[in-house]
Amino acid sequence: MSMSERKAMIRKDHLNLSLTKQCKLLKISRSSLYYTQVGIDAEKLKFMNEIDRLFTKDPFFGSRQIAAYLPRSGFQAGRHRVPRLIGIMGLQAIYKGPNTSKKHPQYRIYPYLLRKLTITRPNHVWCSDIMNSP
Repeated sequence: MSMSERKAMIRKDHLNLSLTKQCKLLKISRSSLYYTQVGIDAEKLKFMNEIDRLFTKDPFFGSRQIAAYLPRSGFQAGRHRVPRLIGIMGLQAIYKGPNTSKKHPQYRIYPYLLRKLTITRPNHVWCSDIMNSP
């Protein structure tokens, strides 16, 4: 059962059960009864439209680059506001991420031969680098 369904079950004019007891029975916080969502005002909507315009033009821009381009369009915003609005809008930059955990199919994986060896004295094991450097 969702929170809104549980909130709909509460009767503010109930004679035997107080609001506190009703909230405890439904396992919701009492403060959630009094919360009303704040809508998006016109200024914030214009700001979000400008972010969307910039993001549509350059979808590889992240929040920092969008924040740097906003003053050119006449909008001023702090560095925390832009990522928050981008998150609300559900935008995500397109870029290539790292593939550090993917193994190349042609490369052989050598076993680690010292895993069960107890090193008890100096010069017991040695290592060397066999990679070719450019």
